[in-house]
Amino acid sequence: MTDQPKQLGGGRKMFGEFAPKLAELTDDVLFEDVWNRPELSARDRSLITVAVLTAGGNTDQLGFHLGRAIDNGVTQEELIEAITHVTFYAGWPQGMSAMGIAKELFTDNK
Repeated sequence: MTDQPKQLGGGRKMFGEFAPKLAELTDDVLFEDVWNRPELSARDRSLITVAVLTAGGNTDQLGFHLGRAIDNGVTQEELIEAITHVTFYAGWPQGMSAMGIAKELFTDNK
């Protein structure tokens, strides 16, 4: 899986001086290493991440990762479908909350 955009983190920008170790781990391990491993495409990693964040009810990070998914080639329709699918397995409240974030993001960008 080559020819995909290099995935970069924003940990240092967000928390660099406040929480330097968390920033370092975010940028150097999570994004530089894990997100750029060739065994899965960035597109697939984005779909997985959106599904897991939805299932866990972790909406604080969801807006960022929905945007990253779009940047990685996942369409809005695919993301809406993924959230709908996950809702049946993860629970209605998690799915409805995630869809609310998606609606806000996607309708504000049109």
